[in-house]
Amino acid sequence: MANATLARASKVSKKEKTTREDLNPYRIAQLQFDLAARYIPDLKKGLIEYLKRPARAVYIEFPIQTERGSVRNFVGFRVLHNSVRGPGKGGIRYHPKVTADEVRALASWMTWKCAVVDVPFGGAKGGIICNPKKLTQADLRRITRRFISELGDDIGPHTDIPAPDVNTNAGTMAWIYDTYQVMHPGQDSLAVVTGKPLDIGGSLGRREATARGSLFAAQRAIERGLVDGLDSLEGATVVIQGFGNAGSIAAELFAEQGARILAVSDTGGAVFKGRGLDPALAIAHKRETGSVAGLDGARNISNEELLALECDILIPAALENQIRGDNAADVRAKMIVEAANGPTTPAADEILEENGVVVLPDILANAGGVTVSYFEWVQNLEHQQWDLEEVNDKLRRKMVRATEEVIDEQERVNGGLDEIQSRVKGKSAPTLGLVSLRTAAFILAIRRVANVALERGIWP
Repeated sequence: MANATLARASKVSKKEKTTREDLNPYRIAQLQFDLAARYIPDLKKGLIEYLKRPARAVYIEFPIQTERGSVRNFVGFRVLHNSVRGPGKGGIRYHPKVTADEVRALASWMTWKCAVVDVPFGGAKGGIICNPKKLTQADLRRITRRFISELGDDIGPHTDIPAPDVNTNAGTMAWIYDTYQVMHPGQDSLAVVTGKPLDIGGSLGRREATARGSLFAAQRAIERGLVDGLDSLEGATVVIQGFGNAGSIAAELFAEQGARILAVSDTGGAVFKGRGLDPALAIAHKRETGSVAGLDGARNISNEELLALECDILIPAALENQIRGDNAADVRAKMIVEAANGPTTPAADEILEENGVVVLPDILANAGGVTVSYFEWVQNLEHQQWDLEEVNDKLRRKMVRATEEVIDEQERVNGGLDEIQSRVKGKSAPTLGLVSLRTAAFILAIRRVANVALERGIWP
């Protein structure tokens, strides 16, 4: 199927796009929402404003005494964007560049992600401003416990459920569970957090879930004919930006399906090998040296060169704003599979559409993580543990169905533009153009959340 091209009222040069581009993630998230909401003309203005904005944002400043004896202050955030469809759900990241707006954006994307994949959660997110690479395990444990104790009942198994994110892992989730359980003695609190170690109620398949979900989404998109010249992953060339949990596992999973991994990168550098990298060797090299840079038999390249490599599939698996108005024209991939949150800006989206690059958006492509978090939550509440085959089969069905629904939504909207345009009111009403998969995913998600809000009724 030919990739849809967005119709634009005016064109600006690449230089102008770069100069004007706003990289604030929260404003980007709102812009993406606004673009999609135009295609749902029956939404009332007040409901639109309610769905856009976070329901609750918590700012916490707290001290810890470090392992070396000094006292240091830290700042943390927890945002609940929406709980119409269920408890808030979203990870906690530890990073020196965490901001309140970043957490707001991530929480809102989680709302739409949960709606796209149709799990009964709303969106939430948390973050602490710190550099885990410069902190000891004991310091990280103190930071985690103090943050969770300060949050108190702002999190809970039926209100807001954290999970791992950038620089947090199963061990961090174990500290969160233990802290919350100590604060709530006698209660069954196992479902307060997901992504836990297996022997503390974690789910089989959770560690691989984000990457595996991206694999399932990419496979179904290819099967639906979205990528010209590609009918399977066998022989497909893949480039991965970000070789952390999601990126490294994606390399293994895509390679297992016959894809050739041309290049990978992390914060220490990037490497390229035309004949294809062995993911297992890259993982072992990073474990030994701290980076993929210097991998034997591969050529060191820059991150800019990596993003511009000719390939079938580019997988951004790092942080936000990696593909922007100033570098999107250099992208030579046929399809982008967003394993990271917010890696592509609106200005880049426009350029990629114009160049015929298919983008599987983050709120679809990386929804495998929250899907298996949902499975873990259900297992905890029911005191069960499913085997790996059952988890992966349920994940595959969820991701395939969600991918089908997003593609179908794109076709429905693009096939009914005249009818939708006729319902847009007002002299200043925008002229609607064809929608991308990202906008289609947002339309699908917004409708689902809005429908539940209206069915429940506006209280009081």
